[in-house]
Amino acid sequence: MLFRQLIDPQSSTYTYLLADEPTRQAVLIDPVFEQARRDSALLEELGLSLAWTLETHVHADHVTAAWVLRERWGSRIAVSRAAGSLEVRPTPGHTDGCVTYVLDDHTAAYTGDALLIRGCGRTDFQQGSADRLYQSVYEQIFSLPDSCLLFPAHDYRGLTATSVGEEKRYNPRLNVHVLKEDFVGYMKHLGLPHPKQMDVAVPANLQCGRPGAQAPAANDWAPLTYTFAGIVEVQPQWLEEHLNDVQIVDVREPYEFDGPLGRIPGAMLAPLGSLNETASKLSKERPVVAVCRSGARSAQATVLLQKAGYAKVANLSGGMLRWRAQRCAVEGGSE
Repeated sequence: MLFRQLIDPQSSTYTYLLADEPTRQAVLIDPVFEQARRDSALLEELGLSLAWTLETHVHADHVTAAWVLRERWGSRIAVSRAAGSLEVRPTPGHTDGCVTYVLDDHTAAYTGDALLIRGCGRTDFQQGSADRLYQSVYEQIFSLPDSCLLFPAHDYRGLTATSVGEEKRYNPRLNVHVLKEDFVGYMKHLGLPHPKQMDVAVPANLQCGRPGAQAPAANDWAPLTYTFAGIVEVQPQWLEEHLNDVQIVDVREPYEFDGPLGRIPGAMLAPLGSLNETASKLSKERPVVAVCRSGARSAQATVLLQKAGYAKVANLSGGMLRWRAQRCAVEGGSE
């Protein structure tokens, strides 16, 4: 099984990617709306097809990416108990709809907000019940083997995983020495603030994250692709057809600019080391495409240009090597 743990820093939410390596079919647990592009890029780079998006509960701190990913991948926002690879255990208490996903061999479980690392989800809103959460944890999670790894939906300190045995021993709210009445009293007096995104997140998540006013602005100036490394790219064929619509910045050294690979017609030479100085010659109103030999230096150039306030910036995928391989137009160079 292929496994990746991803994080949304803004909400400290963990998203989990699980995939069957022979079939390349994947599921995402608790995907975040703002990270849909990142997660899609990872799926593409690993050669996976998204079959399901799974929610551990209706989140109050972020909007799910389930709907957006369904539009992109055709994935389903559900899971069947009969699927065999995941066991779905009801763990209400934080919300009515909380579930924990457990691997069929009981080596790992994805607990959502029901059980966190040395903590648990709050129970003071959204059908919360400390009594039911205590029961859920003890009956559905602590009944798993002590060696079972636990992966929560959040961690606000950067911790990534725990185990059933650890939490039974060390969780200050729910260890095996804590009685239900102790836990109920503890949770009653937490005094936590209202979740910042609750008024937006809960209604949106009840519609599986269907985009509305929260949808990000579309980059409609080109058919852009997005790599898991976070780089926005355009393909050579599109660029060749739109040379007059963009500003092309070649960040190679002068000897490369005039060398065997040639250069793209109309490109401006701006070596990466002096890009900050030459960027002032560019218009922030027109899109900018950065290019180099292979796409590596120009990828860094896009990051620098974005930090300098250029919103419409993309890297030429594959650089001049791919440009020449696809027989696109060049100035100079050798055949």
